[in-house]
Amino acid sequence: MAAHDRQHFRSRPRLGSGRKRGACANALGRSRGGFTSKIHARCDNQGLPLGFILTGGEASDYTAAEPLMEIPIAAPKALLADKGYDGDRFRESLLIRGILPIIPPRSNRKVPEHPDYRRYRDRNRVERMFGKLKQQRRIATRYDKTVLSFESFLNLAATRLWLKSFVNTV
Repeated sequence: MAAHDRQHFRSRPRLGSGRKRGACANALGRSRGGFTSKIHARCDNQGLPLGFILTGGEASDYTAAEPLMEIPIAAPKALLADKGYDGDRFRESLLIRGILPIIPPRSNRKVPEHPDYRRYRDRNRVERMFGKLKQQRRIATRYDKTVLSFESFLNLAATRLWLKSFVNTV
Protein backbone atom coordinates (compact mmCIF):
# COMPACT_ATOMS: atom_id res chain seq x y z
CA MET A 1 0.00 0.00 0.00
CA ALA A 2 2.92 2.39 0.66
CA ALA A 3 4.06 2.14 -2.97
CA HIS A 4 0.56 3.09 -4.09
CA ASP A 5 0.68 6.31 -2.08
CA ARG A 6 4.02 7.32 -3.53
CA GLN A 7 2.98 6.68 -7.11
CA HIS A 8 -0.09 8.85 -7.20
CA PHE A 9 1.09 12.05 -5.56
CA ARG A 10 3.27 14.70 -7.15
CA SER A 11 7.01 14.07 -7.34
CA ARG A 12 9.01 15.23 -4.37
CA PRO A 13 11.90 14.18 -2.15
CA ARG A 14 11.37 11.04 -0.10
CA LEU A 15 11.70 12.74 3.27
CA GLY A 16 10.64 16.18 4.42
CA SER A 17 8.06 18.74 3.54
CA GLY A 18 7.99 18.54 -0.25
CA ARG A 19 10.91 20.83 -1.02
CA LYS A 20 14.24 20.04 -2.60
CA ARG A 21 17.22 20.49 -0.35
CA GLY A 22 20.48 22.29 -0.82
CA ALA A 23 19.51 25.26 -2.97
CA CYS A 24 19.59 27.78 -0.14
CA ALA A 25 22.77 26.32 1.34
CA ASN A 26 24.47 26.64 -2.04
CA ALA A 27 23.40 30.27 -2.59
CA LEU A 28 21.04 29.45 -5.41
CA GLY A 29 17.61 30.99 -5.84
CA ARG A 30 15.01 32.13 -8.33
CA SER A 31 15.22 35.57 -9.85
CA ARG A 32 13.99 37.21 -13.05
CA GLY A 33 16.86 35.63 -14.96
CA GLY A 34 16.16 32.12 -13.71
CA PHE A 35 17.86 29.93 -11.12
CA THR A 36 20.93 31.94 -10.14
CA SER A 37 22.91 33.59 -7.36
CA LYS A 38 24.08 37.10 -6.50
CA ILE A 39 27.67 38.09 -5.89
CA HIS A 40 28.09 40.88 -3.33
CA ALA A 41 31.59 42.33 -3.21
CA ARG A 42 33.57 44.75 -1.09
CA CYS A 43 36.25 46.65 -3.02
CA ASP A 44 38.97 49.15 -2.32
CA ASN A 45 39.04 52.63 -3.87
CA GLN A 46 40.72 51.29 -7.03
CA GLY A 47 38.00 48.74 -7.72
CA LEU A 48 40.01 45.70 -6.59
CA PRO A 49 37.96 43.08 -4.71
CA LEU A 50 38.54 42.54 -0.99
CA GLY A 51 35.87 39.98 -0.21
CA PHE A 52 32.71 38.30 -1.49
CA ILE A 53 29.38 37.15 -0.10
CA LEU A 54 27.09 34.88 -2.15
CA THR A 55 23.31 34.86 -1.77
CA GLY A 56 20.41 33.39 -3.70
CA GLY A 57 19.09 35.25 -6.72
CA GLU A 58 15.89 36.35 -4.97
CA ALA A 59 17.62 37.56 -1.78
CA SER A 60 17.67 41.24 -0.94
CA ASP A 61 20.92 43.17 -0.85
CA TYR A 62 20.32 43.94 2.83
CA THR A 63 21.17 40.36 3.76
CA ALA A 64 24.76 40.77 2.59
CA ALA A 65 25.37 44.34 3.75
CA GLU A 66 26.43 43.61 7.32
CA PRO A 67 28.56 40.53 6.54
CA LEU A 68 30.42 42.58 3.92
CA MET A 69 31.18 45.27 6.47
CA GLU A 70 32.46 42.65 8.94
CA ILE A 71 35.28 41.55 6.61
CA PRO A 72 38.42 42.13 8.71
CA ILE A 73 40.12 44.96 6.83
CA ALA A 74 40.58 48.64 7.56
CA ALA A 75 37.37 50.65 7.83
CA PRO A 76 36.77 52.99 4.89
CA LYS A 77 35.99 56.68 5.22
CA ALA A 78 33.05 56.41 2.82
CA LEU A 79 30.97 53.60 1.36
CA LEU A 80 29.66 53.73 -2.20
CA ALA A 81 26.69 51.44 -2.82
CA ASP A 82 23.69 51.21 -5.13
CA LYS A 83 20.01 51.67 -4.28
CA GLY A 84 19.67 48.09 -3.11
CA TYR A 85 21.60 48.93 0.06
CA ASP A 86 19.50 52.01 0.90
CA GLY A 87 17.99 51.46 4.34
CA ASP A 88 17.81 53.51 7.51
CA ARG A 89 19.24 50.79 9.73
CA PHE A 90 22.23 50.19 7.45
CA ARG A 91 22.89 53.93 7.11
CA GLU A 92 22.81 54.35 10.89
CA SER A 93 25.21 51.45 11.45
CA LEU A 94 27.64 53.00 8.95
CA LEU A 95 27.46 56.40 10.64
CA ILE A 96 28.05 54.81 14.06
CA ARG A 97 31.22 53.21 12.66
CA GLY A 98 32.35 56.58 11.28
CA ILE A 99 31.71 55.68 7.64
CA LEU A 100 29.97 58.18 5.36
CA PRO A 101 27.22 56.40 3.35
CA ILE A 102 27.08 57.51 -0.29
CA ILE A 103 23.98 55.63 -1.37
CA PRO A 104 21.30 57.08 -3.68
CA PRO A 105 17.75 56.93 -2.29
CA ARG A 106 15.19 54.44 -3.51
CA SER A 107 12.35 55.86 -5.54
CA ASN A 108 9.76 55.05 -2.85
CA ARG A 109 11.66 56.62 0.04
CA LYS A 110 9.51 59.12 1.96
CA VAL A 111 12.37 61.39 3.00
CA PRO A 112 15.04 61.06 0.30
CA GLU A 113 18.62 61.63 1.36
CA HIS A 114 20.79 63.06 -1.39
CA PRO A 115 24.34 61.71 -1.49
CA ASP A 116 27.40 63.42 -2.92
CA TYR A 117 26.81 62.47 -6.55
CA ARG A 118 30.32 63.61 -7.50
CA ARG A 119 31.78 60.93 -5.27
CA TYR A 120 29.10 58.44 -6.35
CA ARG A 121 30.44 58.57 -9.93
CA ASP A 122 33.45 56.56 -8.74
CA ARG A 123 31.15 53.57 -8.24
CA ASN A 124 31.71 52.67 -11.89
CA ARG A 125 35.00 51.10 -10.75
CA VAL A 126 32.99 48.49 -8.89
CA GLU A 127 30.84 47.81 -11.94
CA ARG A 128 33.96 47.47 -14.10
CA MET A 129 35.38 45.02 -11.54
CA PHE A 130 32.25 42.86 -11.89
CA GLY A 131 32.61 43.06 -15.67
CA LYS A 132 36.20 41.85 -15.47
CA LEU A 133 35.24 39.02 -13.14
CA LYS A 134 32.46 37.91 -15.44
CA GLN A 135 34.80 37.72 -18.41
CA GLN A 136 35.58 34.28 -16.98
CA ARG A 137 32.79 32.15 -18.38
CA ARG A 138 32.68 29.89 -15.35
CA ILE A 139 31.79 32.85 -13.13
CA ALA A 140 29.36 34.49 -15.54
CA THR A 141 27.27 31.35 -15.95
CA ARG A 142 27.90 29.60 -12.58
CA TYR A 143 28.50 26.06 -13.68
CA ASP A 144 29.47 25.04 -10.13
CA LYS A 145 26.82 23.51 -7.95
CA THR A 146 28.40 24.09 -4.54
CA VAL A 147 29.24 27.38 -2.90
CA LEU A 148 32.75 26.24 -2.05
CA SER A 149 33.79 25.55 -5.63
CA PHE A 150 32.12 28.70 -6.99
CA GLU A 151 33.74 30.91 -4.33
CA SER A 152 37.08 29.26 -5.04
CA PHE A 153 36.95 30.20 -8.72
CA LEU A 154 35.66 33.65 -7.79
CA ASN A 155 38.72 34.11 -5.57
CA LEU A 156 41.00 32.89 -8.38
CA ALA A 157 39.49 35.46 -10.74
CA ALA A 158 39.94 38.16 -8.08
CA THR A 159 43.58 37.11 -7.68
CA ARG A 160 44.09 37.66 -11.40
CA LEU A 161 42.82 41.22 -10.98
CA TRP A 162 45.13 41.83 -8.01
CA LEU A 163 48.18 40.43 -9.83
CA LYS A 164 47.86 43.08 -12.52
CA SER A 165 48.44 45.78 -9.89
CA PHE A 166 51.68 44.11 -8.72
CA VAL A 167 53.25 43.52 -12.14
CA ASN A 168 55.66 46.22 -13.41
CA THR A 169 55.39 48.34 -10.24
CA VAL A 170 59.17 48.77 -9.91
